Amino acid sequence: MAIRPNLSVNHEPGGLIVHIGGLLPSLSPAEQRVARLVVADPADAARRTITDLATAAGTSEATVIRFCRSVGMDGYPQLRIRLAAEAARRVVPPDARVVGGDIPAGADLAQIIATIAFSDARAVEETAQQLDPAVCGKVVDAIVGAGRIDVYGAGASGLVAADFQQKLHRIGRTAFCFPDVHAALASAALSGRGDLAIGISHTGATAEVVEVLAQARARGATTAVLTNFPRSPVTAFADHVLTTAARETTYRSGPTVSRVAQLTVVDCLFVAVAARNRPRARKALEATAEAIRSRRTGSARRRP
Repeated sequence: MAIRPNLSVNHEPGGLIVHIGGLLPSLSPAEQRVARLVVADPADAARRTITDLATAAGTSEATVIRFCRSVGMDGYPQLRIRLAAEAARRVVPPDARVVGGDIPAGADLAQIIATIAFSDARAVEETAQQLDPAVCGKVVDAIVGAGRIDVYGAGASGLVAADFQQKLHRIGRTAFCFPDVHAALASAALSGRGDLAIGISHTGATAEVVEVLAQARARGATTAVLTNFPRSPVTAFADHVLTTAARETTYRSGPTVSRVAQLTVVDCLFVAVAARNRPRARKALEATAEAIRSRRTGSARRRP
């Protein structure tokens, strides 16, 4: 199967730390250790010499230099300058006990609430900062012009896919979501030019999403993906790549804060699509709202 090059991948519009976090899975294990130190405390990393950082990461100075190049820096001096600037503009948690978004053992409920609220808010803010309006515009164009829209996701991302499909359907777009992988593959096999396939995967490595997007692309459909990692496997089959900026906390792997970030992007796309034809969208929303009004307790009795 021929793989076309990605046509639209974000390049660090939302800050260096978000950029490094997105590249983390594509780095070598030794480079990942450096990356985690940098992401956890950019101010501390900026103060360290290259020898200090290499020692703290349990690796060599050569690995630190390779890490710098992997994330787009010319060398360690440039990385230190960028990290210092990043640290200066970082948002400080309102609760001083919230450090790095992690929930320590023995945390009380107030700390848990503060940590989760801060992590979710940060995911939304950083996702919005790094979201490329030009790429979003291309995806919106594809949605508006598509004869059929298939949205694919698995697990928690499948819930986001279903939410997106419902939103699009309620403004009159022909959209489908397939929670069953066999049905998804069958749908992708029947797609073609003029159709749009959208994959949603936090890791970008979910086999089901990768497979259906590859199938849709092979059939000539336009493809788009929403992922947290711009170098993940699924991006090889995407014409348009949108990224989130979600960093998980203790007890909150993939299915939690990542979903908040994904829903933020979905809402941006949905509103942009609706805004392209406000009369049509408004009429569709009114019609669907009226259709379900009687299903709400007490609604029928209140109507004249």
